[in-house]
Amino acid sequence: MLNVPSQSFPAAGSQQRVAPTGQSRNKVALKPGHSLLDWIRLTKSGRDLTGLRGRLIEVTEEELKKHNTRNDCWTCIRGMVYNVSAYMDFHPGGEELMRAAGIDSTDLFDQVHRWVNYESMLKECLVGRMAVKPSPALQGSVSSFGSRNEFSEIHSFLWKYIIILIQTSCLVANIYMTAHSVGKVQVCLHKSVKDKWTKVGQPLEHHDTFIQCKDRELSYRECVLVSKSDVTHDTQVLCLQLPPGSNMQVPVGRHVYLKTSLQGTDVVKPYTPVDQSLIPPSQSSAEMGSDLNLMIKIYPDGLLTSHLASLPIGSSLSVGGPEGSFSMRILHDVTHLYMLAAGTGFTPMARLIRLALQDLASIRKTKLMFFNRQERDILWCSQLDELCTKEERFEVEYVLSEPTDSWKGRRGRIDACMLRNFLERPEKAKCLVCVCGPTRFTELAVQLVRQLDFSEEEIQIFQG
Repeated sequence: MLNVPSQSFPAAGSQQRVAPTGQSRNKVALKPGHSLLDWIRLTKSGRDLTGLRGRLIEVTEEELKKHNTRNDCWTCIRGMVYNVSAYMDFHPGGEELMRAAGIDSTDLFDQVHRWVNYESMLKECLVGRMAVKPSPALQGSVSSFGSRNEFSEIHSFLWKYIIILIQTSCLVANIYMTAHSVGKVQVCLHKSVKDKWTKVGQPLEHHDTFIQCKDRELSYRECVLVSKSDVTHDTQVLCLQLPPGSNMQVPVGRHVYLKTSLQGTDVVKPYTPVDQSLIPPSQSSAEMGSDLNLMIKIYPDGLLTSHLASLPIGSSLSVGGPEGSFSMRILHDVTHLYMLAAGTGFTPMARLIRLALQDLASIRKTKLMFFNRQERDILWCSQLDELCTKEERFEVEYVLSEPTDSWKGRRGRIDACMLRNFLERPEKAKCLVCVCGPTRFTELAVQLVRQLDFSEEEIQIFQG
């Protein structure tokens, strides 16, 4: 799966991922002819990108260390070694890729963009497998599953109930797991052939080891596009229906990954789901469960977004996640919630606004300063205005950088003066300032907020 360099994430106005305060990625302008589409063409051209003429080799740690220059750059990700020399000029981070030269870069890769499927992106750059000693856990005796039984392959589908297909040379079984109201889960195993097992198979690669959630591979669900609705002239809300019996509760501030195949290559990008509306419905409805609503800005030259714009209703899209580091604990005892958003940096704020007004009585004031180019770019403008009239605790202020002569609101770009008036700090108030937007906007906004004596604990950045 490839990120899109021409609109590299976070693209202008489309920050969807959450990062701790102060963390950012360095972006470089890609040279002409080095877009995602150009990389796909190169990988399909037949050119030898490994320098090994199609051979796969076993790479020792000593050998890996030798390939650590700009024109001879190998790196290891999860035990597989890739020659990324050819990809260097296509990488949105430019020379930052050299940090991975000649080393096992798994941890570094996960910190920056774990959501990218490197196996698809670098499949033509594969040199071979790292030569490593077997894990001590795998050298020991086979541990038990029930009664020391080891299975060769497990596929699990987490829906309202769970069916796990377990297959060995002599066993095909279904495991039915039923969760009761008391919280207990009963697992029933049935042999398809009632006979003694002559063997129990070989342990899997990570048998008898513990894998943290953050280190697991992303799993995807096949969803169906059920509707599209226009928000502005270039932004739509796509409603995706999860598979029957499937449910996905995406916490506020978290994101999902949208994946599709273009020209034989998987393309993936993260997006923050939104509710159906900013205005709470008069009757309760099941939201963020069986359906997902994604607010997506369509870029004419964007490989993924232009494809999504032309996608017919009923088409399938893969959705992975949810992921993200935002925690509700940061809102504990907050009395004044401030949000600075630019463009589609509004998406993580949308559910945060609704949460603050519906469920967090401790928040006495919720204020949004929303930056856009023109009035027609303002997302959910009428809903924001309606919310202001209905909720005395909520205020919104629009700022346009390219307004028409008839515009009566604020003009210009973010600066210290407008923030000084916007970010009030009443006595004994506990404040939180949330920021999301293009990289330059986010960096400048955070700098200005810090200058107003807000601490790191009082700033939450949503960004890539």
